[in-house]
Amino acid sequence: MSRRMAVTGGKPTNGGDHDQARRWTPEYVVDVEKGLVTVRFSGKLSLAQIQDYAKSLRANPSFRSTFSEIADLTGVKELDLGAEDFLKLADESDPFSHDAKRAFVARGATQNHAARMHKILRGQRNFEIFPTVHEAEQWIGG
Repeated sequence: MSRRMAVTGGKPTNGGDHDQARRWTPEYVVDVEKGLVTVRFSGKLSLAQIQDYAKSLRANPSFRSTFSEIADLTGVKELDLGAEDFLKLADESDPFSHDAKRAFVARGATQNHAARMHKILRGQRNFEIFPTVHEAEQWIGG
């Protein structure tokens, strides 16, 4: 029996936004055997969506903050995050420990900027940015 637990998003939520706008939570998988969380973001990415993802991970009984993460940003078309949002994510929302191995997959300038900002603000050494999921998986597994 596999101890893999899949949790998929794609459900609209009404999180505490002042305008109560509907948004989509990202899809992710927690693989307990590998100690890995894989998440795919797409469309217009906002602070609220990332906070929903972090909150969902923390509530997942299989999740451990020391797990590695592969965050695929290649489907993100627009980034709705300002400087204060990046700080809030790094300081308050990020559910992963500073020792966790983190790989972000980014191809465009906006995606790379978001990944670099998070890496800088978290001050993590175990944090790299890759152009493909395959390269990220190789680095995480190595």
